[in-house]
Amino acid sequence: MTSTSPIIRLDDVSFAYGASATPALDHVSLGIAPGEFVGVIGPSGAGKSTLAAVMSGAIPHHYRGQLFGAALVDGRDTCEVTLTDISRVVGSINQDIDAQMVASVVEDELLFGLENFGVPHDQIPGRLADALETVGIADLREREIATLSGGQKQKVAIAAMLALRPRVLVLDEPTAALDPVSSSTVFETLRALNRDAGITVVVIEQKVALLCEHCDRIVVMDRGRVAFDGTPRTVFSHGRELRALGVDSPRVARISNSLDEHGVIRPGTPCLSVAETRDLVADLVRGRAAASEKNAQPRTPAKPRPARPADPVVSFRDVSFAYPGSRATVEHLTFDARPGEVVGVVGQNGAGKTTLTKLLNGLLKPASGEVLVAGLDTRETPTSRLAAHVSTLFQNPDRQLCKDTVLDEVAFGLELTGVGAPRARERARSVAERFGLPLDAAPFSLSRGQRQMVALASVVVMEPEVVLLDEPTSGLDYRECMTVMETVREMAEKGCAVVMVCHDMEVVSDFAERVVVMADGRILGQGPADQVFADAGLMARADVEAPQVVRLAAELVRDVSPAFAGASQVSDIVDTVEGMLT
Repeated sequence: MTSTSPIIRLDDVSFAYGASATPALDHVSLGIAPGEFVGVIGPSGAGKSTLAAVMSGAIPHHYRGQLFGAALVDGRDTCEVTLTDISRVVGSINQDIDAQMVASVVEDELLFGLENFGVPHDQIPGRLADALETVGIADLREREIATLSGGQKQKVAIAAMLALRPRVLVLDEPTAALDPVSSSTVFETLRALNRDAGITVVVIEQKVALLCEHCDRIVVMDRGRVAFDGTPRTVFSHGRELRALGVDSPRVARISNSLDEHGVIRPGTPCLSVAETRDLVADLVRGRAAASEKNAQPRTPAKPRPARPADPVVSFRDVSFAYPGSRATVEHLTFDARPGEVVGVVGQNGAGKTTLTKLLNGLLKPASGEVLVAGLDTRETPTSRLAAHVSTLFQNPDRQLCKDTVLDEVAFGLELTGVGAPRARERARSVAERFGLPLDAAPFSLSRGQRQMVALASVVVMEPEVVLLDEPTSGLDYRECMTVMETVREMAEKGCAVVMVCHDMEVVSDFAERVVVMADGRILGQGPADQVFADAGLMARADVEAPQVVRLAAELVRDVSPAFAGASQVSDIVDTVEGMLT
């Protein structure tokens, strides 16, 4: 920190939107010092986005409501200066990237801010090129924004903000649509800007492992208040309390916290990285490693995978497709999904995953090869008929919400298929209540995570043969994520085939039986999830980072004992350690 005087200070700030009696922020006092890198976490509806809006000046200048207390940016009360003045100090990136875009071409998006802020013309080319290069999208400079993936748009928004060179960056879930490697790249970029240029960073994020790696400080919000505030080690030592709030902890922190709770290690601070956890386990079993290794056998699944019917409900056979006028293609895709199976599709942004989903539900027709869904050839079957067999959750839930209340939204699809209104609403009520959704609320009045839940509920209620999920956990807090994925698991157990595109490797590891790995429009490999993630060569070729527990298990097998082979869950590591110590 370069100064003890906060560059952003909130003094007893409360805010309620419109005429609402429920405050989104409730007596929040918080200081952000120059040069800090602060992560903000919390369950959906905790006030995180409202906190970001106060810090960036969007409250009080953009959102209407009742504001109490004082918010100061660089010593100036945000109520007494213009939003333009605040924006010269604080650059902000919102959750809804599409709403933040103002141009049709990537280069023009960056030029818009540079020209409107009066940056001298001789500086603009350099700033523009540097910003694009920093976030790794120099090759997208002349691309139409409408042709970009969600993750690529996120990078454009970050580049546009970096080009303005603000003193503070406030980012609301900047990596929600990004693959793990791109997410790490964004955080490394932010850390470099923080370290080398002294830019203060405040980032709202659900990816707690990334926050632990890069942040100096973590602020936990709950019901509009600050629940915890401290270093990552201090905050994640409260794993049990965090989970009660609906906040996840890194898997490695869960391991050390579990060993603490079981009395295996002395109470202390949690591990925050794979390397730390490896060293902890190595120290615990040192002296017993020889005996453990002598008797150790590779782990086997706790229960065998159930046999699947021979006939798949989804079949891709040597499928290729190219968008007109674009280099974006998928080539020679071949895979199956069977009833009762959860198949995860992973890969970097631009790997072709979303194109695969559109080929599956009939929105796109293959140029060559064959896609069969429930025995129907998608080239010959109207999309409306395919929809009776396949329900899709799109990456952006706002694109499939259209009704005035949650109950009407969830019932809408059933009514379109001919289910009577009373029966449709009865089924919709049951599913919506399962997800904890307010039945009479307007969907667009809900948080991003809650809107995602509404969209998924409208898919679940259809009870289709195939469920297609494009980033189903994006924007969800830990509790919501578990609710969603347990529901998906139950659907699979009832015979539904689930194809899930997902950037969260922990979720894929926990819930998918098989994984399809894509890169550059092709399938590089596929197979049982534990085997695919353990294939370091495949992960490297796809530029995908395996889940923390899988990476930890590989290092423990290498450095400690083969007893850790096949471990993919927190409990696998904890049980193995305890078994080796008894």
